[in-house]
Amino acid sequence: MDPTQFAALEAGEAAISPEDLLEQGAIRSDPMAIKYLDDFTEIRAVIDEPVRAPESNYDPKLRFKDEDEFANDLARWVDSLEPGADPAKSFIEFEKHNRLTVGKPEAELNARSYEAPEIPELTDAMTRSAVKNAAAGQSGDDGSGDPHMQRLMKQTGLRLEQIRKLRLKILNVHRVVNQTRMGKVQSMYYLTVAGNTNGMVGIGEGKSTEPEDAQRQSAANAIRNMVPVVRYEERTIFGDVKGKVGATELQLMTRPPGFGIRCQHLIYEICKCAGISDLGARVTRARNPMNTVKATMQALLSQRLPEEVARARGKKLVDVRKVYYAGLV
Repeated sequence: MDPTQFAALEAGEAAISPEDLLEQGAIRSDPMAIKYLDDFTEIRAVIDEPVRAPESNYDPKLRFKDEDEFANDLARWVDSLEPGADPAKSFIEFEKHNRLTVGKPEAELNARSYEAPEIPELTDAMTRSAVKNAAAGQSGDDGSGDPHMQRLMKQTGLRLEQIRKLRLKILNVHRVVNQTRMGKVQSMYYLTVAGNTNGMVGIGEGKSTEPEDAQRQSAANAIRNMVPVVRYEERTIFGDVKGKVGATELQLMTRPPGFGIRCQHLIYEICKCAGISDLGARVTRARNPMNTVKATMQALLSQRLPEEVARARGKKLVDVRKVYYAGLV
C-alpha cells in the first residue's frame, strides 16, 4: 500500500473516537457489503486472496541436495561445534536452519507457488458445531435434509435461514382437468408469490396431481424467480406504470407517505412481499387472477428511473429536497 494512503487511513481512524463508533456504528446492509465481519488486520486463507511471493523468487535450476552435499553440511556442523556445547540442542538448530536444496535461498524459504492455500485446521469448538449441524440435518429437524430444499439452496445461493425468512403467499388455487385417451386426469394448480420485503419479489406456478407437490413446486419456483424491484424511498414506485397480459390491463400509481396500499388483494400481497407500503392501483377490463398477478409483475419491472430519463435527455438530475431542504422533507 502507498505510504500516503496508509497515513491517510491512520489519520481517519484517529479522528473517530471509540465512543462515537460504539454509539453510531452499524453493520452495513447494502448490497455491496461483505458477507462476513472482519477487521481486515489479518489474511484468511479461505476467504481472502492469498499473498504470493514475487516472481523473482522462482529458480528454474533449483534441485535437492544429494548425499555427499548433506555429508559435507554435517561435517561442517561437527567442525563448528564448540567445546562444552550441548550436541543435542546444536543438532536441532542445525536441522532447523540447514537447507535442503541448492539454488536461490528465496526459492526454498519463500517459494513462488500458484497452488491454493491450505485449509486451516478446525478447532474443537468448530468441530463440535459442524457435527451438531450435520446431525441436525440428517435428522431433518432444520429442514436441510430435504433434497428439494438442498436443491433450492444450491440453485439460489440462499441459506436455509434466509429462505425461511422469506414471505410466501398463495394467490390462486384451482383444479385443472386434462382430457386424455385414458380418461380425465385431474391436477391442482397453485400460484405463489415470494419476497424478502426489501425489494426482491417473484412469482411461481406449480401443477401436480398431489396438492402438496403443486404447492411446493409453486413456492420453489417463486423463490427461484425472485428479481429486484426498484422503490422510491423504499416505500413506493417511480411514477405511474401500466401492465397488460391478455385481456387484463392495470395501472400502478405512486402515492405519498402514509397513503397505504389501496388496491385489490392480489396486488396487495405482491406489494407486501416486495416491501412497497404506499401504492394505488386500478385494474380495468378482465380481472383474471393469473393475468392480474403477471401484469403486476410486468408493471413493477417496467419502471423508468429518473437517472435513465435524465441520461436519455442529456440533462443533469438534482433532487430539490436534498439540495434545498437537506433531505428533511
